[in-house]
Order: sequence, then structure tokens, then C-alpha cells
Amino acid sequence: MPIYHKLGKIPPTRHIVFEKPGGGLYYEQLFGTIGFDGMSSLLYHTHRPTLVKEIRESIDLSPKAAVAKNMTSRKLMGFQAEPKDDYLESRVPLLFNSDIVIGVQAPRKSLREYFYKNADADEMLFIHKGTGTLRTFVGNIPFEYGDYLIIPRGMIYQIDFDTEDNRILYSESFHPIYTPKRYRNWFGQMLEHSPFCERDYKMPENLETYDEEGDFVMKVKKQGHLHEMVYGSHPFDVVGWDGYNFPYGFSIHNFQPITGRVHQPPPVHQTFETKAFVICSFCPRLYDYHPKAIPAPYNHSNIDSDEVLYYVDGDFMSRNNIGPGYITLHPAGIPHGPHPGAYERSIGQTETAELAVMIDTFKPLQITEEALGLDDGKYYRSWLDHD
Repeated sequence: MPIYHKLGKIPPTRHIVFEKPGGGLYYEQLFGTIGFDGMSSLLYHTHRPTLVKEIRESIDLSPKAAVAKNMTSRKLMGFQAEPKDDYLESRVPLLFNSDIVIGVQAPRKSLREYFYKNADADEMLFIHKGTGTLRTFVGNIPFEYGDYLIIPRGMIYQIDFDTEDNRILYSESFHPIYTPKRYRNWFGQMLEHSPFCERDYKMPENLETYDEEGDFVMKVKKQGHLHEMVYGSHPFDVVGWDGYNFPYGFSIHNFQPITGRVHQPPPVHQTFETKAFVICSFCPRLYDYHPKAIPAPYNHSNIDSDEVLYYVDGDFMSRNNIGPGYITLHPAGIPHGPHPGAYERSIGQTETAELAVMIDTFKPLQITEEALGLDDGKYYRSWLDHD
């Protein structure tokens, strides 16, 4: 998402003296990716951002495979994941490979007791239930039902929830998450045929700056382990910044579906991409307008990718017995398509109100024990007429 943004106070040019009003200097930090070749921002701290006072315990959070080589289509009941008070403890990893972890979480309490930084992965949070504010050291982003929150790796954040009833689909990507290249011109601007544009982004605002010293607990995820550290100054001490590397929000309700005379393939729903997977948004839209169109998708084989569908709301027209928070997995190599009756009953329909998030991975996904605990165990038989 190459777009320039800035907040707070910054000097007139980079890498020069930036004096505090009462004397002393602000401390500049380059917050970048892919060495010095990726997107970056320049941050100006009240205190040095390197003040580690103590390193405490380390906990292994690496997901564990219960099924390493899965060839079974599955339906997981995501809302059956148990709510927990702690934000990180509420995360339930369900599917993973060497590129991504996909899971759900139901945090009851705001993340205020410590600061969190994922140094391994970009995070995508899809807000299914709940409202609140993502608070980061480069500004805050209010969120609500239907929002994607994209949090680049290394971003220090806390999160406030307005209620205790929160449901989130999350992913951790070990590759940077971008908007699809085919939606952008060679300058990086979103093109006219893109289903959304820069105007739709929720940008960081209301920069919080704290000039405080003391003991501040930071939990950092690195190499699958959660490391607890104590910093000597408040992590939200940035007085200003500018650049291209920052978190942002995007509402699924602002995605403008691309439709056609006959059924359009899944890539028209693409919202984000990496080298290893794509994320798509299925939104309310008009159906195809050919007089003999079949709006339901045709049967297709995922030869090169595993397909994960997270059902948000509405009547997902190609599936039977689906509800909010359900997750289906269609593994590579097995044809799948509309459930019995869905193909036929779609004929003559003019629109759909479905809302869903799809993640297609280019490597096979492994199944965790937590996922098996949410699996209905019979979804793979759901295409049989007598079932």
C-alpha cells in the first residue's frame, strides 16, 4: 500500500538535528522493511527507542500440527472458540504453513497491561464483532464491524475494545501484505478499475506521545516465541513521523464488487496479496446479467492452493448449512463447488447479500489440534445428495 502519510512534528528534512523545546534532541529511527529496499517511515522519539532494562521469560507459541498432510475438506465452527480476557491468550491458531498462520480470537478485555510487537509477521485482523481503537506508536485507528486492520511487522501496539463481545479472524503473514499490484499504476496509485481506492483507507490519527520513564512491559513475538521485555521509557513516545510504513484500516463494506455478464472468477474479489497467499472479499452484489447465467460458481479444482473461507454474514449462496463464524477448508487437489441444490436454485436470482473473507494459500495448510476441536467432522460428505 504505497501511500505517503505523516503525523505530529518532524524536522524540515531527514537526518538533521531536531531539538526539543526545552533542550536536548529527539531521536530519529528508520522503521523499515526488506533491509533498506522496502517501505519505511522515519520516527522521532522523545527517548532513545533502545532502552531495554530486563529480558524475562520466553514462551513457545509455534502452532503444532495435528494433521500434517491434510486431504479432507473441513468446516470449523469459529464462534465455538472460547473467549478469554487476555488479548494474546485468546488467539486460537487453526491452520498454518511456513508462510501464514490463520486463526480466530475472542478477547474480552482491552490490551492495556503490556505493549505488543510481532517481529515475525505482518498481521491482518478482520473485525467480525466489536468496536474499539487500535492504538500504535504512530497513531490510532478506530475500528468497527467489517474492518480489516493491516499491522506491519514490528509495529508496537495496544488495542481498546468498547465491549467484551469481540470476534476476530486473524492471520500472521511472514511476507509483507500489499494491495494487489494489478490495481496500481507504476507510481503506486490505485487505478480506476480497482474495487477500492486510497480514499477508503482508515489512516492513523490522534498520535499519542508520552514523555515517561519507568518500567514498561513489552511482549515481542520472534521466531514463534513470545519474549517478555521491560523497557525504560514509554513505547508511545513518538512526537512525529512520516513515510510509507504504517498500519491502516479498510472496511469490507467499501469494497466495490466487480460483476460481469457471466460468473466472474474468484480473483475479482481480491483485496490483499503476498508472494504466498491472497485475501479476497465476497460482498453483497448484483448477479450476472446473461439471460441464461448461472450465478453459482462452477465446480473447480484447487490444484495449486488451499482455499479457506470465513463466513461473516448473509446467505452464502453456494453453500448449505453455513452460519456466521464458520470456516471451511478446501484443500488443494480436490474439486469443490456448489452444494447440492445451490447450482440450480441460483438460476434466475438477481443479487446476493453474502459477506465472507477468503484466504487462498499457495502451499498446503496444516491443521492444529485446536482446529480439530472446532471441526464438525462430516463436511467432506456434504456434496453427497443423500446427506
